[in-house]
Formats: sequence, C-alpha cells, structure tokens
Amino acid sequence: QVQLVESGGGLVQAGGSLRLSCAASGRTISRYEMGWFRRAPGKEREFGAGISWNGASTTYADSVKGRFIISRDNAKNLVYLQMNSLKPEDTAVYYCAASWSGSVNSAKSYDYWGQGTQVTVSS
Repeated sequence: QVQLVESGGGLVQAGGSLRLSCAASGRTISRYEMGWFRRAPGKEREFGAGISWNGASTTYADSVKGRFIISRDNAKNLVYLQMNSLKPEDTAVYYCAASWSGSVNSAKSYDYWGQGTQVTVSS
C-alpha cells in the first residue's frame, strides 16, 4: 500500500505561485508514475500533470502547460507541483496519485490517491 499526503495548498492572488508537495509512505514510489489531478467546484476531476517513474518524461494538460511544473525526488519519496501564473480558474482541490501502469493522463490508471489540498486563486 502507498499512502499519499498532499500539502502546500492555500489562498493566493491571481498571478501568484504555489508549490504543492506530495509525500508518499508505505513503500517507495520510485517505480510508479505520478500524477496531479484537480477537481474544481461543480466540475469533474481532471488531469493536470504527470511524470514518469524516473522523471525523464512529463505530461501536462493544455490548461496548465507552460505554467505548472511537475517534478519528483525518488530518494525522498516526494512529488512536487510548481504552479506559476495562477488564475482564478485554477481554483480546485488538487490530488496526488500513483500509477503502476497505464496512461499517465487517465485517472483510471492510478492505484493510490491522496486526500487532496485546496488551492484558491483570488482575482
């Protein structure tokens, strides 16, 4: 089992930045693909960013491409999401997830999920 705990969310003004962290425990995530998803109020959960097990490959949703950066530190069992140039439409609960196999941008591929951290961007 893998337990995931997100942190770093909060309230920020439009144009600002936040860095989310995802701490894993229970087992190493070094062989898992990792992803960040988000769910905005009244909307479906959507893919944000994904990273391969060794960090060599990253994938982003069009809505965040060029503004968000996903990274990982396998030695520390941590995954990050650097969010820059935040917009009010980025307001959502952000979830970290771990996938053993499958498409990195599909929620169905993920085996473990965190509880989420709230990000609110004011205009």
